[in-house]
Parts: sequence; structure tokens; C-alpha cells
Amino acid sequence: MTDSPSAASAPNAPSQAPRGSVRLVVVSIGLLLLLASLDQTIVSTALPTIVSDLGGLDHLSWVVTAYILASTVVAPLYGKLGDLYGRRNMVFLSVGLFLIGSTLCGLADSMTFLIAARALQGLGGGGLFVLALAVVGDVIAPRDRGKVQGVFAAVFSLSSVAGPLLGGWFVEVASWHWIFYINIPVGLIAAAGFAAGFAPTGRRVSHSIDWAGAATLSIALASLTLVTSLGGHTIPWTSPMALALIAATLVAGGLFFVIESRAAEPILPPSLLRQNVFVMTSIIGFITGAAMFGAITFLPLYLQIALGMSPTVSGLMLVPMTAGILLTSTAAGRYMGRTGKYRTLPMIGTALMAAGALQLTLLGEATGTVQFGLAILVLGAGMGCIFPVVTTAVQNSVPREMLGTATAAGVMFRQIGGSLAVAVFGALFTAGVAAELGEIGFAGGLDIGPAMAAALPAEQKAQLAGAIVTAIHPIYWIVVVMAVIGFLVSFWLEEVPLTGRMVPRGE
Repeated sequence: MTDSPSAASAPNAPSQAPRGSVRLVVVSIGLLLLLASLDQTIVSTALPTIVSDLGGLDHLSWVVTAYILASTVVAPLYGKLGDLYGRRNMVFLSVGLFLIGSTLCGLADSMTFLIAARALQGLGGGGLFVLALAVVGDVIAPRDRGKVQGVFAAVFSLSSVAGPLLGGWFVEVASWHWIFYINIPVGLIAAAGFAAGFAPTGRRVSHSIDWAGAATLSIALASLTLVTSLGGHTIPWTSPMALALIAATLVAGGLFFVIESRAAEPILPPSLLRQNVFVMTSIIGFITGAAMFGAITFLPLYLQIALGMSPTVSGLMLVPMTAGILLTSTAAGRYMGRTGKYRTLPMIGTALMAAGALQLTLLGEATGTVQFGLAILVLGAGMGCIFPVVTTAVQNSVPREMLGTATAAGVMFRQIGGSLAVAVFGALFTAGVAAELGEIGFAGGLDIGPAMAAALPAEQKAQLAGAIVTAIHPIYWIVVVMAVIGFLVSFWLEEVPLTGRMVPRGE
């Protein structure tokens, strides 16, 4: 069954819809996107309390990994199934899985139960990421999509900063269970709004599903996500488990592309890989995802350990980056709406990212609030120029029946970029800190948290701060290089003019 309005549209434009319904759909989808992105980060500050209640310290990382793994694996599948059976149906499926998973997480009485519930929650959350962006292509004209995508990018960035703050607040004023229970009323309200604004077409279409492609892609993404999430700390890079996951990634990935070249309705059509806009924006999205997750993951360590800030204050220190994303993503959306062009925006964005990351290579133990805020403001401004473009440009250039598939693939590349960046940067950071502390004979170990660091003698505290500052610099030099590569790639990006009309099929 296809319930998506896309069935009645032209290859690159949505069908007509009342303005009020469009607003209702956008607000509802924005709420669902906020919930899904918050659940990637909100658990972090509650983990110590969860462990004290449920035990299972050795499985702690899986509370986070289970959600990311499940959401990454299903993202491309939701994109294809949305194209085949209608995004309205898929939104209800993903919301249902997400809310059932949230309920079970809140009810969890063991770490094993919580991890399983988080995986179920991720199966729904991964769909919300993809469908939120694809639905915009169903109800918004191409020229106006950038504005909405920009707002969604700001929502995603805000959730990365707000998640840890909200998680800590719920733990302090209520209990850790409420970081999951709060999803239920908000999710139901958003789903009701979406149902009211996004009407079904009532059409029925017969399809064939590429099950072999879905299986091999799932294995490849699951193996890649696991090895990048766990490699280097939970499992050694040279261990049989890590090597087996790398081999599974390569073999399953190769089989996937062979299968896709022969499938009747492939999950990732090979024709997309021959399309300039899709390939270039995927590369730029990969780089932007790596820069964003790298900055968000390691800056709190610098702020809390090297500068001695509390978790709450360190979260507030990241607000300028969110402000930068919000300002430029809004401006980028308006620019695309007014001119119908987008090609210069990734050039500006990657240049700003390089400038911001270059400032972060100068971080020190005496870095002031203004200097730090300016650096991440510029970095965020660069990301904001890019986020609306990579989705809007692809949706404008692909055939209508591939809109969800192409959107999902873009999300997948950005998530893989972030996952790989956190793994590689984490390995570099840990090795750098260990080397610095080993040279000076530091006896505190590498597992020191903010509270323990604050209690250290002044001399050891200074040694630890110096080691973290030295170890964090290579991370942002790599981000500089990646941003420069993105800048060069953006010159190869073709510009397909954005239309300002909603064109019926056949016009």
C-alpha cells in the first residue's frame, strides 16, 4: 500500500497540500526528530545512576551502542520502504516501535532488559531520522525545503547539547526512568498531529522487496558500527572479534553492491552512485557528520577535565555552536528559497568549518570563554551552511520515486562519518593522553572523571590538564584537513536549480 502523497507528484516536487496541514506536519515531524536525536545523548549523564540501580557495569557501553547500532542499520531500509509503501505508514511504524521501546526502557529491571529495549527503541528512532527529512520532500516545494531542513539541523544540534543536560536534570528531580517515559506523551501528540496533517491517498501498489540487499546492508552497517563503537577500548583493534567485524563489513558490503546491481527494486539503486549531486553531497555530509560528532564528543572532556567545569556548565559552553548552526542554517534556507541556488553554500560552510577547527587547535589551559565560544560559533556556522543543502539538493535532483531512498542514504553516510570519527578520534585521544601522562609518571590513571580530577593535588591536576590539551589538538587538525577536502569537493558539486512550484505529475 502506498499512502504517501508522493504517488501523485512529479519527479522533484510535492503534491498540493493545504498550508495549515503542511505546518502541522512539519511541527509534528520536528517533534519526532527531536525525540529520536535526544535519545542518542540524553542517557549519557544518567548512566552512573542506571548502573547503580541495575548493575552490569561491564555492559554499560551497550546502553548507548544498542540504540546507535539499531538506528544506523534500519535507516536505509526505512527510506526504501517509505518509497514503496508510503511514508505515512512508515512514520506510524517507527513511532510505534520508538514509543514501545521507550516504555520498556522505563520499565527495565536489569541491564540486559534495558539494552534490548534500547535496541527496539533504536529500530524506531532510525526511521524517524530518515522519514522526517523525506516527508519534507512530500509537502514542501524544492525552493522552500532548505528553510525547514535548516530548522531540523538546528533541532538535531540542539539535542546533542541539551540531551546530557536534560538527562542530568531528570535524574536529579525525578528518576532515570523519566528520560524514557517523557517520550510517550510527546510522541503521541506528535503522531496525532502528523496523522491529521498528512492524509493517505488510498492507492494500492504491488512491490517486490530486495530482502537479500537488506540483509547484506544490515550486516555491513552493523559490523561497521560495532567495530567503530567498540574498537580500541572495549575490544582491541587487533583482536579476533575486531578483525572478524572488519572482514564482515568488507564482505557484506561487497555482496551488497553485487546484489543491488541485479535487484528489481534495490535498497540503494546503483544509478544514485552515478549521480553527481548524490555522490558529492554524501561526501560533504560524511565530513560534516565527522566534524560535528568529533567536536561534541571531545570538547566536554576538555571543558570538564582540563578546565574543571561542571557537566552542566560545560553543556552551556557548547551553546554557541548550536547558535551558529541555527543562524546559518536559517540564512541558508532563506537564500535557497530566494535564489533557487545552493552550490556556494557548501563552499562557505566548509571554509568556516576549517576556520573554526583551526581555532580549536589553539585550545589551552588558559583559553578564555570568549575565545572558546568564538571558535565553536564559527564551526557551528559552517555546519549550518551545509546541513540544509545536502538533503535539499539531493531531493531536488533524484527521481520522485527515489526521494526516500536518497534521503536515507544521505543520513546513513552522515551517521557513518560521525561513528568513524568518534572511534578514530577516541583512539588518538586515548593514546595521546596515555603517552603524555606516561612521560611525566602520572599515577592517577586514565579513568579519572570530573569529580576525581577536581580532588587531585594542584600539581597532578595541572599535569592532567596539560595532557588532555596536548592530546586534543590532533583531533581538530584532522577536522581542518577534512574540511579542506570538503571545500575542494564542493567545487565538483553540480547545481540543479530549485523550483518554487509544487508540480503535479505529467506537467
